[in-house]
Amino acid sequence: MSHHPLVESLRGKLIVSVQAYPGEPLRHPETMAQMARACELGGAAAIRCQGLSDIAAIKGRVEIPVIGLWKEGHEGVYITPTLRHALACVNAGADVVALDATDRPRPDGRTFEETVEAIRAQSDVLVMADCMTIEDIRRGVAAGCDLVSTTLSHNKPAIDTTMDDGPDLPILRQAVSEFPDAAIICEGHVHTPADARAALDAGAWAVVSGTAITHPTSITSWFVDALK
Repeated sequence: MSHHPLVESLRGKLIVSVQAYPGEPLRHPETMAQMARACELGGAAAIRCQGLSDIAAIKGRVEIPVIGLWKEGHEGVYITPTLRHALACVNAGADVVALDATDRPRPDGRTFEETVEAIRAQSDVLVMADCMTIEDIRRGVAAGCDLVSTTLSHNKPAIDTTMDDGPDLPILRQAVSEFPDAAIICEGHVHTPADARAALDAGAWAVVSGTAITHPTSITSWFVDALK
């Protein structure tokens, strides 16, 4: 199975998610661009970021690929929920567009597969499928997505999302077993270098870490909680 050169460039590498939530002190495109550049200097192979302003600012600051998404809302499908959101990310400069790969209803009525097909028809951008279950991963692979990620696996209702859970290695191993040639990305709860190493050893094509690198409020709270 052949992969796009961009996908090949990520093999065995670290992708850093650079995001700040609305209302937080770092929530500014220029700040996110500076953070992204710092991560690039540290060896990140790509940056994952949210929002049109951040995508554009970061794309203008780094030389590594930018994985863009647009979050809208907090429930259901909120990661690049419609074709309009996806194409806006393309226009903002994203090299890869990430979108929710679940089969939940989307605001514009399209299915995941129809959305991917429409993105392909209207742009040359690569597509990253953000998955919750093994069924989502299968859906992403079947749709021909360039990258398929475990991004949402900790969002399953039965999962207790505490800091020390670590990445979802069981779903990663199952995905790699079923699709040994696919670019399966491990994302979610990669809080330490040991977590990243474990994900790579479990067969991940690449590993995404975000909060542990670029979200000082969360990192500080971990230390504070440990001292209580």
